Amino acid sequence: MICLFLTVFTGCWGKGDTTPDTSSSLPESSSEAESGETVGDYFPIENDTRYTYQGAGNEYATYTVYNDYISETQVQQRIDNGGTVVAKVISISDGKLVQTFSRGETYHRQNYLNEAAEEEILLTEPIVVGTSWTLEDGSTRSITSVSAAVSTPSGDYEAVVEVTTEGTNNASRQYYAKGAGLVKVVYPLGDTEVSSTLSAVEKNVPLKQTVRFFYPDAEEQTIVYEDREVEFHTNDETGIVLAAAYKDAPAGTSAVLLGNTMINSLSLGDDGRASVDLSQAFLTEIGAVPENEEIILQSIVNTFGYYFGTDQVILTVERQPYDSGTTALDEDEALKTNFSNAASVSA
Repeated sequence: MICLFLTVFTGCWGKGDTTPDTSSSLPESSSEAESGETVGDYFPIENDTRYTYQGAGNEYATYTVYNDYISETQVQQRIDNGGTVVAKVISISDGKLVQTFSRGETYHRQNYLNEAAEEEILLTEPIVVGTSWTLEDGSTRSITSVSAAVSTPSGDYEAVVEVTTEGTNNASRQYYAKGAGLVKVVYPLGDTEVSSTLSAVEKNVPLKQTVRFFYPDAEEQTIVYEDREVEFHTNDETGIVLAAAYKDAPAGTSAVLLGNTMINSLSLGDDGRASVDLSQAFLTEIGAVPENEEIILQSIVNTFGYYFGTDQVILTVERQPYDSGTTALDEDEALKTNFSNAASVSA
């Protein structure tokens, strides 16, 4: 149910036919039939921006959107309704606003801008009443107004584009305001309506995540952890940010990312396993403390397994299987997390 409402309120109604059908339903009025406006006018792409939507009619209709990654014509949004997080990529291409990727339960940060897996047209030119297109499930989506007025906690918007989706299971209305983007979405549910309305836009703000870092205890051969708030800005590389935070070992623990070790890459694969690629400096440093290698490796595996929500982590160095001379892993061999008896450093 959580995922159902979250996807409905953020545009996942189905995949669209790439060719809008406008030939038979355009108005005769020349002022509406000709429009120099573009979909980009109604969907700005901005970095370090958080949008908050106020819900009505259902608890999951309230959510936040943060722009994790952007390019000139793409944005990857993090949509969080408090119950789940969806990663969604929206692109502007050939006069269309298109959702090209979506994945639920995506609590980690990972760049999916180039992972096109679908094509659902959210809005298309010309921006005039009557422009319509068909979705894969047979529903019809069309521009039903270019002069709607929408009042929201974030402001009052005029000349708003209303997009209506009609279908057995997909009836909905979306409202796009020039320079602001999606300001409201309405979804009928039985005899009532559920809506999400833009209540705030915060610019120049970071995404804050609580990340659990695991460390060897300095006194005993056990593993402890510390939950720490980490800040990310749009287009930050997750591995670089987490490596910098991980090097700050709390009192009473031993360092994990030794010396000048860097994280070259960090990702969750389609097979559900996390991959961590370290720089060559790690092997140089671990060679000086071979007696601590096992517990240091387990700390790394625990940290990134926990971050990605998986129990298997593939560890490589400069894209080669991990081999310190003491410990050697096979190609694609994964190490498993072990959280047993791990206590908080503040316990």
